[in-house]
Amino acid sequence: MENNRNGFLILVVLLALGLIGAGVWGFQQHSQNQSLSAEKEELSQQLSGLSDLKSDLQKEVDSLQVSYQLLASDNQQLQGSLADVQSALARKDAEIKAVKANRLGEVNGLKAEIQQLLAVKAELENSIVAVKAENDSLRTRTGVLERDITIAKGENAALSNLNKTIQGELKRLTLANFKATAFRVEVEGKKPKATVKSGRARRVIVTCDLTDVPQEYQGLRPLYLTITDDKGTPVSGSNIQAKVNVNSQVVDLIAVKEKNVNITASQRLSFSHDLGEKLREGYYRVAVYTDIGLLGAASFRLE
Repeated sequence: MENNRNGFLILVVLLALGLIGAGVWGFQQHSQNQSLSAEKEELSQQLSGLSDLKSDLQKEVDSLQVSYQLLASDNQQLQGSLADVQSALARKDAEIKAVKANRLGEVNGLKAEIQQLLAVKAELENSIVAVKAENDSLRTRTGVLERDITIAKGENAALSNLNKTIQGELKRLTLANFKATAFRVEVEGKKPKATVKSGRARRVIVTCDLTDVPQEYQGLRPLYLTITDDKGTPVSGSNIQAKVNVNSQVVDLIAVKEKNVNITASQRLSFSHDLGEKLREGYYRVAVYTDIGLLGAASFRLE
């Protein structure tokens, strides 16, 4: 009996413990169920929110898809327009380059023409300067020439008068059949070389020829050399006085040279006179006389 009681107590205890455990477990399960319900409710709410968000996102995606399609269509159109614009730009760029090249060629050509014109201008300016200088020189030379012409006219007049005097004396004092030909006068410098410079004149040489001299005029006769300027003034060194009788006319002479010569039918006569002083510029008269007349005369000029 007691064993049964103990067994019953143990059983009761075990049952109690089982009930307690079942209660605890049931409480825990209840708590868990409440927690799960709350979590489930929260998840349900979250799921509902996500569903709404999904719906909103789907709408936005649809809207973006439409916008994308519109933009893609616009992009294709813009791509075509861009290609057209790029092609037009390429053509314009080629045209601009061609125009630039042409303009560059024109500019280079204009620069070359400008350089050429500048060179021509410089050349013309130099030519103008040269022409002005030449004109000034010509004016100077013209003045000199005019002065020379004036001097020459005066000298020609003096020479003409001198020649007239010579011709007059030749007619008056020369015998018809006793006169010289080939009358020649040379002026030499220090060296035996002809000169026309007054400052260099040192010697006067006179030559002439006698031909077909009549017998009555042949024989030993005095010859006289005279040198005078265009006014008839004897040059320095003229210190020989003589008289010439031609056709009953007596002519007084002041000669620079005198010598006795045996006159023959034909011969060459020569005189040489060293100048004591330098002669000035001008015309001079040289004459050769005998005691019975004038054999010949000529003039020379010193510059």
